[in-house]
Amino acid sequence: METLKIYNDNIAENQIEETIKVLKDGGIIVIPTDTLYAVACDALNPKAIEKVCKLKGINPEKTNLSILCNDISMVSDYAKFDNYAFKLMKDNTPGPFTFLFRAASSLPRAFKGRKIVGIRIPDNEAVRKLVETLGNPLLSTSISYEDQDYAINPDLIEEAYEDKVDLMIKGEDGKLQPSAIIDCTGNNPEIMREGPLPLND
Repeated sequence: METLKIYNDNIAENQIEETIKVLKDGGIIVIPTDTLYAVACDALNPKAIEKVCKLKGINPEKTNLSILCNDISMVSDYAKFDNYAFKLMKDNTPGPFTFLFRAASSLPRAFKGRKIVGIRIPDNEAVRKLVETLGNPLLSTSISYEDQDYAINPDLIEEAYEDKVDLMIKGEDGKLQPSAIIDCTGNNPEIMREGPLPLND
C-alpha cells in the first residue's frame, strides 16, 4: 500500500494525480473525511465496487451504498430532490450528513435497480478536490475497526489496511461518530441517525 501524508486537508497536485491514477486503475483507497476514515473507490467502476464490498463483507444488493460528491451540482446528476431538499443541502454541506434521495437513472451500473442512494458532501477539502478532479463521485463506506484507537489514529489505520487497499491518504486523526442520516425520500425529511452536528432546517 502506498501512503500519501497530507496536513490540514491540504492535498498537493501530485498527490491528487497519484490517487486519481489508482482510482482509474480500479484500485481502492482509504481516505479521511469529516467523520470516520472511509474505504473508497471510483463509483463508476463496478469491479472496484465489488472489491470494496468484499473487503467490508457487504452485500451490495441488500446494503444502501453511499457516494461522495464535491458539490450539489454533482449530486443533481445522480439523485432526485426538491427545492426544500436543495435548501437542506445548501445549509448543511459540506458537513457530516448523509442524505437519502430517490436515485436518478444516471446512477452507476453497480447501483442499477436501486431506488435510493446515500449522498455525502464531506467537510474535507482534500476529498472534495479529489472528487472534483476525478469528475464523478467516489463510493465510500466507513472503515471497520474493533478498537477505537484503530478508528482514530491514522498510523494504526495504516497498519490495519496495509495489505487490504492500494493507497491511503493519511490526514488528521479520525473521529468516532458517523454522519447523520437524513431520509429525504418522503414528504418530510426524517432524521434516521443523529450525527455530530444538528441539522439546520
